[in-house]
Amino acid sequence: METTFFHLALTVKNLAEFESFYSRHFGFQRARTISLGDDAELVFLKNGNNFYFEVFPPEEERPYPMSEADGPHYPGLRHIAFSVDDVDAKIASMGDDAVITLGPLHFDDVIQGWKTVWLKDPEGNIIEITQGYKDQDGLSH
Repeated sequence: METTFFHLALTVKNLAEFESFYSRHFGFQRARTISLGDDAELVFLKNGNNFYFEVFPPEEERPYPMSEADGPHYPGLRHIAFSVDDVDAKIASMGDDAVITLGPLHFDDVIQGWKTVWLKDPEGNIIEITQGYKDQDGLSH
């Protein structure tokens, strides 16, 4: 039986801003909305690679500040990553929406041409934008 990755669930304070950001910069579009009552909705956003965000409205306040740099270093979700052909071109195309928290950094000592930058989305989630990553030979089955 085949198993495929389906979605990443997020809770956001400002759905319109979140949706606009990911639509403009990463190609996400609404795939489904489900009413939760009291004017609240659950929204599925999908990009062209069949990757979904399942976006919930908040039910409580955030208990601690969002992380900086490349995300939190305690157990849990550290950041969301997207691969692009050119990190610098992507940052330039994002304009003021590219709020960089770390980098760009080069990892040529590990993989020639591997370059990464981390930035915040409108909710403060850390996003990695990377170019040039390659799998290690001999590890795939």
